[in-house]
Amino acid sequence: MARWIDTHCHLDAPEFDADRAAVAQRARAAGVALQVLPAVMAGHFDAVRNLAHAQGLAYALGIHPLYVDRAADSDLDRLAEALQRWRDDPLLVAVGEIGLDFFVPGLDAARQQRFYLAQLKLARDAGLPVILHVRRSADQLLAGLNRVPVAGGIAHAFNGSVEQARRFTEQGFRLGFGGAMTHERALQIRRLATELPETAVVLETDAPDIPPAWLYRTAAERAAGATSRNEPSELPRIAETLAALRGWTLDETARITTANALAALPRLAALMPTAQMPTAEAP
Repeated sequence: MARWIDTHCHLDAPEFDADRAAVAQRARAAGVALQVLPAVMAGHFDAVRNLAHAQGLAYALGIHPLYVDRAADSDLDRLAEALQRWRDDPLLVAVGEIGLDFFVPGLDAARQQRFYLAQLKLARDAGLPVILHVRRSADQLLAGLNRVPVAGGIAHAFNGSVEQARRFTEQGFRLGFGGAMTHERALQIRRLATELPETAVVLETDAPDIPPAWLYRTAAERAAGATSRNEPSELPRIAETLAALRGWTLDETARITTANALAALPRLAALMPTAQMPTAEAP
């Protein structure tokens, strides 16, 4: 069976409260060898770390741009303290989910920028890569990386231009593709997934969010009670779309995307059995 890494999954989300252990087991049964669980706020740091240890998964610590308006300034100190306290924890693989969101209206852009730059500095000081939230903010994120270079990472749910993709990869980043890629009308995302260098692409679910096409429900269906919860066990089927777009076999897709994930988040390598550790060239 091919082995996969879900580089972005919010298994701690309340949508999984009823069956979290079963969800993790289904993922393992589907061949998802590892999941990376990014925190989104300081109050979740302990829970995300505990869940990662309970399930043998990886985790990241950060303050998401959608949560900075409700975060206290002291939460940055809490992040610094957590990164210092758990610096030798092999399951801590990145600072994230951090970034900028200029899609959701009403957010404080200046506060987002301040938290973003501060967290880049913490990642730089800790020697950790970052997991970036990118939504209508690629150029601003890149500007921040020029000011505060870090040890690469992943631009999650990437939907920018080819030129922006190139600039991220030049900074040592890989680009995350998931359920959105499975929608035939997502033309730009599918084009990127098809045309980017093979060393640039990693797979993710963002579960419980960004459901693939076969789980998608319309607003009317959701209002009627239908659910569209995504799960990490969907990753191999999502990978079939990438394989079809690239002309790869499924085994090639697993090898390439796993190698890219290990290159983006180097601490993952120690969590994978040796036989499952392909190598990747620099992007």
